[in-house]
Amino acid sequence: MIIGIDDTDSKNGMCTTYLCAVLVDELRKYGEVSTPRLVRLNPCIPFKTRGNGAVSFEITVTTAKEETVKGVVKSGVSEFSELQEEETNPGVVFIGDTALRAMSRGGSDEKIERMLKLKNFYETAVRDVLKIEHAYTLLSDLHFDYFGLKKKRGLIGALAAASFLMLQKRDPNYYDFTYELIAYRRKERWGTSRFIEEASVRDADEATYPLTWDTVDLVNKKLVLAPHSPCPVLFGIRGDSVAAIHKAYTLIDAEPAEREMLFVTNQGTDSHLVTYEEAKGTLHDHHSYILDGAVESNPRTIEGGHVLFALALTENTGDRIECMAYEPTKGFRDIIRQLRIGDEVTVYGSFKNRTINLEKIKLRKLNVEVKSNPKCAKCGKRMESAGRSQGYRCKRCKTYSSEKEVQIVDREIDEGLYEVPPVARRHISKPLIRTYAEGRINTTHPSR
Repeated sequence: MIIGIDDTDSKNGMCTTYLCAVLVDELRKYGEVSTPRLVRLNPCIPFKTRGNGAVSFEITVTTAKEETVKGVVKSGVSEFSELQEEETNPGVVFIGDTALRAMSRGGSDEKIERMLKLKNFYETAVRDVLKIEHAYTLLSDLHFDYFGLKKKRGLIGALAAASFLMLQKRDPNYYDFTYELIAYRRKERWGTSRFIEEASVRDADEATYPLTWDTVDLVNKKLVLAPHSPCPVLFGIRGDSVAAIHKAYTLIDAEPAEREMLFVTNQGTDSHLVTYEEAKGTLHDHHSYILDGAVESNPRTIEGGHVLFALALTENTGDRIECMAYEPTKGFRDIIRQLRIGDEVTVYGSFKNRTINLEKIKLRKLNVEVKSNPKCAKCGKRMESAGRSQGYRCKRCKTYSSEKEVQIVDREIDEGLYEVPPVARRHISKPLIRTYAEGRINTTHPSR
């Protein structure tokens, strides 16, 4: 049986991954339990709690014990969820043995159609905005059992997380994935200051980077493996190697953990990004895009330390949006400040109010030309405009030139892909060190 869970936490406490860890440990007495999945959904959803994560896992259990397992899960969700918080609306999806067998019935076309429905639901939950009605429709169509409390909005994330696990069962490499090992605090310490020895985290990072990443931000001298909320999480170590993650864990000196749990996750994969072509030429708020364009205004720093420039979209001539590197992106803003009108770029980030919140930027072609009024060949002074589209003329010598003078200048920045630092990175955003490790080293500039 596959179980998906979402929306049990709030901004003031709890964590759905903690509930998952508790349930996984408890359910092992009923059957073998898989490594759970941690699925980050659309990071732009306005009513998310913190990281907008949902979880799922599979338990191998006899049909006779399915109801018992469901009862344990329902009790856990009812007990641990932040039900006193208005925006906490838990949802649980159960895909039992009967439903799993039904997914395999019929011809190949029918099987593919069912899996496509799961694929579309998962990808829409990560990239788009879903309503609870969409979840109810698919749950009914595929005959999946479910449980919810209050408004039950968590059914969306629960079904998406269960779908991700179903798709991975069919093809483990269908989606890019990473790992995270999360350590949880003892309950008596929830809401208090965390003890994590910073020097040990830096040692762990040095010993395992780049197989682990986003553990520490060396440039900004910040630990990024631990949350700042009063939730049960002590810290989480992310990476591409389970062995490296466990090695880093053993090197970190911190307060005693109640338990640990390893997750397979879509974190660090850029699964949330949509191309202009995929968006069918229409941009919507609360979505994240990859957009090509040309810099149309020189960057300027505005109140709050944010850096802003205008981008003329390549795919839609005449369409213009703003691109913002917010103050929390720190040194990334210095990259943006070096842009010039005419630079051809690709921007990556979330979209709202005709503005892209930059997560990455690719400098595809730098404008190295500086155009100025031509110099007079006789006196050496700059000519003046002779009128609109009428060239340039020296008033003193009466000499004439039809074109501006072009000089090639050196730029203090190189072409390639740049990113915000770890301290400002979203869970789902792909660190460039993963791209670098894939062999694209000539055009990639990781933040460290």
